[in-house]
Amino acid sequence: MKNRDILVSGGGIAGAALAYWLRQYGFRPTVVERAPAPRTGGHAVDIRGTAREVIERMGLVAQVRNALIGASGMAFVDERGRRVASLGTDLFGPSGGPVAEWGLLRTDLARILYDAIRDDVDYVFDDAITDVQQGEDGITVAFEKGESRQFDLLVGADGVRSNVRELTFGPEDRYIRDLDSFIALFSVTSDVELDGWQLMYTMPGGDGWAGRTAGLRPSAEPGSAIAGFFFRAPELKYDRRDVAAQKRIVARTFEDAGWVVSDFLPKIWDATDFYFDRVEQVQVDTWSRHRTVLVGDSAFCASPMSGIGTSLALVGAYVLASELSKAEGDYRLAYPAYQTGMRDFVDRAHRFAQTAGDGGLMPKSRAQMWQRNLMVRILPYLPKRFVGRGLENIADTIVLDDARPAHHQKTKH
Repeated sequence: MKNRDILVSGGGIAGAALAYWLRQYGFRPTVVERAPAPRTGGHAVDIRGTAREVIERMGLVAQVRNALIGASGMAFVDERGRRVASLGTDLFGPSGGPVAEWGLLRTDLARILYDAIRDDVDYVFDDAITDVQQGEDGITVAFEKGESRQFDLLVGADGVRSNVRELTFGPEDRYIRDLDSFIALFSVTSDVELDGWQLMYTMPGGDGWAGRTAGLRPSAEPGSAIAGFFFRAPELKYDRRDVAAQKRIVARTFEDAGWVVSDFLPKIWDATDFYFDRVEQVQVDTWSRHRTVLVGDSAFCASPMSGIGTSLALVGAYVLASELSKAEGDYRLAYPAYQTGMRDFVDRAHRFAQTAGDGGLMPKSRAQMWQRNLMVRILPYLPKRFVGRGLENIADTIVLDDARPAHHQKTKH
């Protein structure tokens, strides 16, 4: 097998999953991660459709199940907390609703994946790539702190603002599509009885405001929840490094909110796991440049509101490693086959994400919010052929091949 030494930039979901499968197929992956240790924090993520089969093939179902938050569905509430419309997980199937059956904290999934490879894969923490020189016989990679090294292949699994993509494909503004919305998340203590339900309070557009939604999603620990805020602000400018300013934006945007938002919104100031980002989509026509390839959010982020990003990352990692194995390391065959195999899945996820907030979490008017609530209330009574399976149709786009790694040696390299 050729091209066995592979550098993976980014130790998140896509990077760790890819390293696992590369090792299983006999490659020698090295993971470089900018953080000084495995990342903690992060919001809840869903594992849907074919991605569940990837977890099964990794032998990690028990670990994932032990970390599940426990999902019953999503319900929209009014100012008094009365449910006006509900979407249960049983309506769409285990992978199809706005909240999937397999939902867990990103921290827990990242830990599960890291634990599965930590003894078999070399990790380089607290460092990052600064330069990439691709040649006919390999790649020379320079690092911020470590010495330059030679690898056969390079994989960018380093997120929406991928450093590898910037170095090898060009400036990020060529590939990032702004969806004119923002999302903020942080953990809170809460007395609200969620019982597995994600509760969402929506304020429709009007009086100079665009549509907004604030909500609570169950967390794994009793008495805790994940507070979420979703709003549209096309002209908003902000400093990505100024967390205090980002918190002020959220506090100002939702200061007039009803329900129990005024109870948990002030906790934003003490939140240590605060997450704030523009809702964006990554669109790259070709996911490879010579010996370098992209996977996960760096190649095809659908959006943090889509509910499908983690599944794209897990399946993409599996398909890329599988194609490299089938091509015996020949990237000239494997990279195009990987993109061909994933393209329909990615395109369908992108189309769904582009309309995920319209009329749902960010309705433009009271009339649009009323229509949303009415549609949600009548869904359980419609014939199944009209209800469809929601995201499950998208999440099951890919059928995994029957190939299995021939062997796996538990040795450090």
